[in-house]
Amino acid sequence: MTRPRRSALYMPASNARAIEKARSLDCDVVILDLEDAVAPDLKSAARDAAVAAIGQGGFGARELVVRVNGLDTPWGAADRAALATARPDAILLPKISTPADLAAARAAVGSDVPLWAMIETCAAILNLGALSAAAGAHGLTCLIAGTNDLAKEMRCRPDAARTPLLPALALIVTAARAAGITALDAVCNVLEDGPLLAAECAQGAMFGFDGKSLIHPAQIAAANRAFGASEQQRDWARAVVAAFALPENADKGAIRVDGEMIERLHLAEAERLLG
Repeated sequence: MTRPRRSALYMPASNARAIEKARSLDCDVVILDLEDAVAPDLKSAARDAAVAAIGQGGFGARELVVRVNGLDTPWGAADRAALATARPDAILLPKISTPADLAAARAAVGSDVPLWAMIETCAAILNLGALSAAAGAHGLTCLIAGTNDLAKEMRCRPDAARTPLLPALALIVTAARAAGITALDAVCNVLEDGPLLAAECAQGAMFGFDGKSLIHPAQIAAANRAFGASEQQRDWARAVVAAFALPENADKGAIRVDGEMIERLHLAEAERLLG
């Protein structure tokens, strides 16, 4: 069964109360952040807190991921060395732009811990094909869109529909699918669970993302709703699976289900929805 990653919540590793709260939230992934959410004078303490949290556990079925500082920063090497030993469920790498970046990160953390990558530079968008092709060799298992940094580098002005960023979002999903890995949508800067967040989650699901990265617990419910299968979708999936299971359909490539032409590619999607 594929592990759900509908909601991936960033929590500053420097905040002990946030880490404790994360153990009880309804998110699928907790990302302890050592990068953007942590001030320079707290970097070392945040790293120690993240390592301690990994050791203490208590996160239940939630995946525990740590976002490190860039390898070209004063803290990046120490982050990677500490996490190579602590072994979270994955290490999230910022500003990954080339396969060489992946190779350097892999060399720094050893061979066992899965890598996730932030796609947040113009170079990364142009190199998505190469990054996708290199995913298997370097243990890359997830791409996360980083549209705030990408928009800054592009000098674009996103509207509520994220219009200038839509081509990049589509390319990120396409690259992830080509590599057979997870794609997570970027954060929404509006914190409350309202119409704009719901629309952005729905847009991400429409594009094919597996889930959304989040910056506040109030955003979790919207992401879980948008990226989880609805009961209507599950009913459709059950009907498709049942129809193909009939003896008379065993050798058919396409059948009729509730007035709709259904092919075996739809069966694969139905089985994915049902887990």
